[in-house]
Amino acid sequence: MKTFMVERYGDKAGVRAGELPDPQVGDDDVLVRIHAASVNPLDLKLRDGDFKAFLPYRLPLILGNDLAGVVVQAGSSVTRFEVGDEVYARPDKDRIGTFAELIAVHQDDVAIKPATLTMEEAASLPLVALTSWQALVERAQVQPGQKVLIHAGSGGVGTIAIQLAKQLGAHVATTASTAKIDLVKELGADVVVDYKHQAFETVLHGYDVVLDTLGGETLEKSLQVLKPGGKVIGIAGPPDPAFARELGANAILRLAMSALSFKIRRRAKRRNVTYSFLFMKASGDQLRELTPLIEAGKIRPVVDRVFPFAETREAMEYVEKGHAKAGKVVVAMT
Repeated sequence: MKTFMVERYGDKAGVRAGELPDPQVGDDDVLVRIHAASVNPLDLKLRDGDFKAFLPYRLPLILGNDLAGVVVQAGSSVTRFEVGDEVYARPDKDRIGTFAELIAVHQDDVAIKPATLTMEEAASLPLVALTSWQALVERAQVQPGQKVLIHAGSGGVGTIAIQLAKQLGAHVATTASTAKIDLVKELGADVVVDYKHQAFETVLHGYDVVLDTLGGETLEKSLQVLKPGGKVIGIAGPPDPAFARELGANAILRLAMSALSFKIRRRAKRRNVTYSFLFMKASGDQLRELTPLIEAGKIRPVVDRVFPFAETREAMEYVEKGHAKAGKVVVAMT
């Protein structure tokens, strides 16, 4: 099968098109012919080897972390799906590889594609929709009337998280550039801070939850907008001890992750708030929870541009250089 894979970590030159054997299909797997996949910042970090300490993939590694396609084979123990089903998924972190013609995915990580969406639209959703769900529903347990700040509202996660937070009944603030204000308001943001002209930490106060997609100074300043007992959930790092335990990391890696997040956790504690790091997980069940909201139009995908499969490297470069105006960049296989 045709793929785009990483042969060496470090830079875009390490990504190339190539042929690899078709995937082996386990008893609980479905083999999906991929129609579309989307590009995520995670793909760039994996390409560069940023996560190789705790995600020790064997090279060559097929990149790609979400997909939409059609089931072409079902393992002997598969009960949820049949050949011909249109599906979407974020494969488990140990089984990524959606920049390819085929992928074998455990049935628990797959859901029927929303009927209202094209393959390209559906492929844009799994990773960012699951990230939003796991941050706002699972981790933060957002309740109606709570105040939620979502950074980078026009980004892949931001566009979906704003819509989901509104469905949970939250009052939603977001940060965006001047050109994106109308978009994020259309998605449901109640308050928009134009980060080019305002410092969000001086404008926003008394928030229950911050979903930080940027890290660095933005994460540190986010502590200032939370009320006592508030939570900041970071998806850009740094990793924390709880994440190390989830991974089953060895003692040295646990110590390293604890050290990386020590400063932000200490600052959070001084303010009587909490910081936690989220590395999203695959979940077909959660995609099934999201699907009715998508089919009802309450959560809609935002697709910036679709590249042909042959231009996957160019699609990754487009994302890396920040050319995407809003939402996701998608690669179409067919």
